Amino acid sequence: MTDRQDANREKEQFFYPIGRYRGEFTPEHLAFNANLQEFAQRVVLICGLETGGKISSTDAYKQIKELWQQLKKSKQELLDQAKREKPDLPEDDS
Repeated sequence: MTDRQDANREKEQFFYPIGRYRGEFTPEHLAFNANLQEFAQRVVLICGLETGGKISSTDAYKQIKELWQQLKKSKQELLDQAKREKPDLPEDDS
């Protein structure tokens, strides 16, 4: 990698840190964790814009509410469906 690519990667890691997943591993849990981290990062950015006077409190609230609805949908699709019983599959007689 070039120095420029290294610098860009370091900058991206600084602005968008990703925490390690430490819970019970399933693909659904991992995907929801990634969605949750993205939600948190975007809320921080929106709050910073509102605090800095770049967007109004009303706009910030609307954007965060929309992000929350997306996170709830993600939870329903990934975690709530995972709790349902999976159907019994026929045994493979190979």
